[in-house]
Amino acid sequence: MVRFLVIPQWQGSPAPRAMLLVDGASAIAGDLPRAATTTLEVPVEAGESLGTGVRRLSALLRTRELTHGHIDADTVVIGGDCSVTVAAIDALPGGTDDLAVVWCDAHADLHTPETSPSGAFSGMALRALLGEGEEQLVLSPAIRADRVVTVGVRNLDDAEVAPLEGLTNLSVDDLERPDALLDAVRATGASRVWVHIDVDVLDPSDFAGVSSSVPFGLSATALSTAVRALRSEIPLAGATIAGFAPRTPADAVDDLGALLRLVGAVA
Repeated sequence: MVRFLVIPQWQGSPAPRAMLLVDGASAIAGDLPRAATTTLEVPVEAGESLGTGVRRLSALLRTRELTHGHIDADTVVIGGDCSVTVAAIDALPGGTDDLAVVWCDAHADLHTPETSPSGAFSGMALRALLGEGEEQLVLSPAIRADRVVTVGVRNLDDAEVAPLEGLTNLSVDDLERPDALLDAVRATGASRVWVHIDVDVLDPSDFAGVSSSVPFGLSATALSTAVRALRSEIPLAGATIAGFAPRTPADAVDDLGALLRLVGAVA
């Protein structure tokens, strides 16, 4: 049975109102089956950088520690900021030798502490999965670059261009073909896959509850269709849905239909 792990972490976000991510995670959790849902009591304080280039590092490390022991096969993680995926995959039983990662996000998240303009870990999360960045947070062993498929990336900084070129990248238009994602993951040779969805990958006309929207994104229908096609052949090791930051309870209600469509696709 699918289990849901709610990780209402906000400390990895660069947004001025990052605490809205806690409200977003709670809103999603309210529509999940209670018996199958666990919510981590993550730190609420900002935390310290501990002399590194990562803001709020101490809180991020505490959340990572708490996540261990809560990730099983078929766990769907609900964030919080999108860097919760790094902690979840770090805690994944069975290692990562056979794992591909699908990274659905409007942003590349390929910074290191040296290149990041904000020092926020969410902007370094995918780079950390590739084994590069702050040594206390990077995944080891790392995910191989030829096992990573990005989807819908359309907002990146100059420092992220070269790392992105080393990955398999699917555009919004690519997902007009329902099997495009399945074909890309099949080509990695992996036997299971983790699907990461930062909801800012969706088009703002379909979904409003993000800290920084990026136009010309995916529809929830196109993304959920692609994920279902992927699951028809390649088992999910787990999934993440993160980045929901509704400004009001009414805004949360408006977006829940799209969110539940995504939950249904990964669960």
